[in-house]
Amino acid sequence: MRFLGINAIFHDPAAALVVDGRIVAAAEEERFSRRKHGKRPLAFSAWELPELAAAWCLRKAGLAPEDIDAVAYSYDPALVTQRPDGDWEDLRTTYAVRAPLFLATALPGLDPGQVSYVPHHVAHAASAGLASPWRDCAVLVCDGRGENVSHLAGRYRDGELDVLATQELPHSLGLMYEDVTQHLGFLRSSDEYKVMAMASYGVPRHLEALREVVYTTGDGGFRVEPVDWNVYAKALPKGASWTSDHADLAASVQARLEEVLMELVRWLHERTGERRLALAGGVALNCVANTRLLDEGPFDEVWVQPAAGDSGTALGGALHLAQAHGEPIAPMATAALGRGFTDEELGAWLDVARVPHSRPADLAAAVAAELADDKIVAWFQGRAEYGPRALGHRSLLAHPGHARNTERLNDVKGREQFRPIAPMVLESRAAEIFGRGPVPSPYMLFVHDVDPDWAARIPAVVHVDGTARIQTVSPAAEPLMARVLAEFESRTGLPVIVNTSLNTAGRPMVDDPRDALECFGSAPVDVLVLGPYVVRRGEVFAS
Repeated sequence: MRFLGINAIFHDPAAALVVDGRIVAAAEEERFSRRKHGKRPLAFSAWELPELAAAWCLRKAGLAPEDIDAVAYSYDPALVTQRPDGDWEDLRTTYAVRAPLFLATALPGLDPGQVSYVPHHVAHAASAGLASPWRDCAVLVCDGRGENVSHLAGRYRDGELDVLATQELPHSLGLMYEDVTQHLGFLRSSDEYKVMAMASYGVPRHLEALREVVYTTGDGGFRVEPVDWNVYAKALPKGASWTSDHADLAASVQARLEEVLMELVRWLHERTGERRLALAGGVALNCVANTRLLDEGPFDEVWVQPAAGDSGTALGGALHLAQAHGEPIAPMATAALGRGFTDEELGAWLDVARVPHSRPADLAAAVAAELADDKIVAWFQGRAEYGPRALGHRSLLAHPGHARNTERLNDVKGREQFRPIAPMVLESRAAEIFGRGPVPSPYMLFVHDVDPDWAARIPAVVHVDGTARIQTVSPAAEPLMARVLAEFESRTGLPVIVNTSLNTAGRPMVDDPRDALECFGSAPVDVLVLGPYVVRRGEVFAS
């Protein structure tokens, strides 16, 4: 059977397609529309659908809208009883009620009666519990909000979800973190990862005060009382310089978030006795918290949905319907679920653009040589990643042995200098360099401590707190990138390469060849690798 999942109600609109229990395609609308996060999470934008992503998912499978057996919309307006956005909430609910008609307009041939509402947090839970490698596991969802709650704790047994606890609004750990993000001068529902990065520069000196207003209730839930953040640090206008007071506030909120999550997972473990935990919801993108949950928490294994934010509910909704129809669900084997292009298509793009290029006999060796020579490489290979992490398909690569490359890449991307960049490492070498976090770690969803001796050798990828958010690479899953890493090590002695997303600040990750060429043309990148083809800046601008 064929199930299309749709996320549209808040932000990061996305579509996903599950056929006979297998994930065929999944992509965020921003990759097609080139609008960061697809849209802002406002009630009057709730009508906007991932039309381009949904149409592409169908084309990828060779299907027409009338071929779909059911559509999952990851929000159930019948569950809305509160009005977090005041009168605007009625508008959001109205749009959700009319979503089947909107979808039928966007995808001509689709029967509106095929659209089913899947509760937001159930869709999140399915994206983790059903997509994970396990049939049985505990599952924790934590985000800003859904219809009426901000959290779900439960258990999957043989694919069936048992909900054990939820937390009603207005109490929300995700919204608390969004509030602090905005207070620190960043864009809420977008820049929360910047707060996590800033936290490493501060001291959690307000932790005791936050414990009084953010606390668990002993029944699987929690409370977040109103907080005047100006008590701890004055609000920052967008783009203003931050001080130690702002870093200390970020550190305090990060620390309290980790403590509360730890208490929630301990309660969940006591209730379920499970050894394994699956995580989803926007809070699950907090890789610092994830590592602490694994390292200090009661679960032996933790798996995080790579698209843990709202985009992942498109996949979760489709998986939930497939499970409900008795389909055997195949685990999520890769995040490379987006658009891909043949070598011929990529070559045609370069020919139309009249860009000089070459096709090396040994691409891995050629790219490793450029990296060893301290060149910045824009890397475009295979299908695009689903979720916010660049995982070696739409990446900027660089030499990790030069500390200046952190500043250099942040300048290329036009972003804040306190932001870290991440390492890719051969899976077989990871344990000798990186500790505490899990190995393998293919989705960049945990932080790892960097061995002090190695930290001096790969300073570009070591954050101020001595950690790194790594991606492990196995030859079986990523043979070309594994060869690049091996070739780079043979030249430098380092089995690590810098990997950060192929985009510039405020823009979605590069997705198609035009995006890659535009990024290469506008940013100081030395080399573009587009499939098997290599484009060098000097050759382009000399021609």
